[in-house]
Amino acid sequence: MSKKLLKSTIVVSSMTFFSRITGMIRDIALAQVVGSSEVADAFFVAFRIPNFLRRIFGEGAFSAAFVPVYSKIEVAGDEGKRKAFLALMAGRFGMILLAITLIGVVAAPFLVMVIAPGFLGESEKYELTVSALRLTFPYLFFVSLVAMAAGIFNSRNHFAVPAVTPVLLNLSLIAAVLWLVPIMANPAIALATGVFVAGAVQLIFQLPFLARERSLVWPRLRVGKSDKKPIEGEVNKVFRLMLPALFGVSVAQINMLINTLLASFLVTGSVSWLYYSDRLMEFPLGVFGIALATVILPTLSKQQADTSSSLFSDTLDWALRWVLLIVLPASVALMVLAGPLLTTIFQYGAFTPTDVTMASQSLVAFALGLIAFVVIKVLAPGFYARQDTRTPVRYAAIAMGVNAVLSLLLVWEFAHVGLALATSVAALVNAALLFFGLYRRGIYQPLPGWWSLLLKVAVASLVMGLVLWSGAGDTLSWIESSLLHRLGWLSWLIVVGLGVYMVSLLSLGVKPWKMMLVEKIGEEGD
Repeated sequence: MSKKLLKSTIVVSSMTFFSRITGMIRDIALAQVVGSSEVADAFFVAFRIPNFLRRIFGEGAFSAAFVPVYSKIEVAGDEGKRKAFLALMAGRFGMILLAITLIGVVAAPFLVMVIAPGFLGESEKYELTVSALRLTFPYLFFVSLVAMAAGIFNSRNHFAVPAVTPVLLNLSLIAAVLWLVPIMANPAIALATGVFVAGAVQLIFQLPFLARERSLVWPRLRVGKSDKKPIEGEVNKVFRLMLPALFGVSVAQINMLINTLLASFLVTGSVSWLYYSDRLMEFPLGVFGIALATVILPTLSKQQADTSSSLFSDTLDWALRWVLLIVLPASVALMVLAGPLLTTIFQYGAFTPTDVTMASQSLVAFALGLIAFVVIKVLAPGFYARQDTRTPVRYAAIAMGVNAVLSLLLVWEFAHVGLALATSVAALVNAALLFFGLYRRGIYQPLPGWWSLLLKVAVASLVMGLVLWSGAGDTLSWIESSLLHRLGWLSWLIVVGLGVYMVSLLSLGVKPWKMMLVEKIGEEGD
């Protein structure tokens, strides 16, 4: 079982890695053209609003509600029911998205006022953000339907197409930087146009693959006369499950919106510094964390449908061990190499040495919570697969309250860094609540060897961190270096760090290949 899961995770991770690389190129282009200017702040706020809603309606709440219900229909094997369900689901979901999109375009001034009230004191920045938002908001409609297609593919264990689709957004924005920015009067509007085009292209890209899966159906709003009555009940069930999940799966995004709101009152550049540091933190989160969560949700849903409780728990345990093995050292590396990474990737053109210093400070704060962000992605499906979307909501509400209080306490003393730190602490609280919630209910029972594995991975990560710290030097040395020297230096550090970590693990008796099989992972540390 876990070999298949690991193979699927590697597929998704590989495609996501390619997506993140193109995303990094996109952000490099953005940093050179707009840096942390007024235009940058306006575009990032305009893009963050539909992107936030996309993670709620698309990849977040909708996927959490849709995949378990659809997986159950898949397991039943009734092809007629499956297609009827998809047609009704697409029609009703599409109408809801269209209504929200139209409201968002009309209400753009109000949304900017709520999300970035600090912009009201700068009329030019405010008007620019409103204009850009009216172009970026329709992205929500397109990409949420893309998420429905992804749910279909993932339920059928076909992960490559959904994982590679975000590349099209990155390519569209790169094209906007290269071709639209030079010819349009305002760079923010040019970039917003790129976002609109990206949404349409991503949806069109899904169609031939859906046809190949015999899942390309004509959307409709009513149940057909020949359909079985339970179809409407299943569709309504998805929407009922979505309501609490709208909040539960989106706590990290809500926390980022709180950060954006408070950062809008800080000096110009604060929104951008948080954006660039968040993008680097999102790299390991997306390549591994989201990839793992994408793979295990349909697996857990099918195990729940088959009432395989022990296998359900073992799958969660297997995923958490891989999180520890990969994400803990990644978090340490991000903290140690924050300055070198930001300098090498972004410090060109309009992105100044001051931007490097400011963004590296918030990156360290975000990295402290990286493992919690990934654990949330892994444990939340443990509830969603059981069609329980309410429990994670309660935990998310507590975490959001923690974030809000800490943000207000820390922002005035530590500015944007305090906002990043508050987000990380809130994620740690959310992850702990999810873990103990599953444990208390008997849904998840840890297999033997956990404490030993935790200690050994922590020691190996510490050794790697010390080696990276000794070899990285100070940020000023990186700023004064040429591009080729930066790339060579950073590549050498990454190779050496990875080598030191693996040698340390093996020296301590941790054999990652044993974790490929659930029945073997309990042997680690015994």
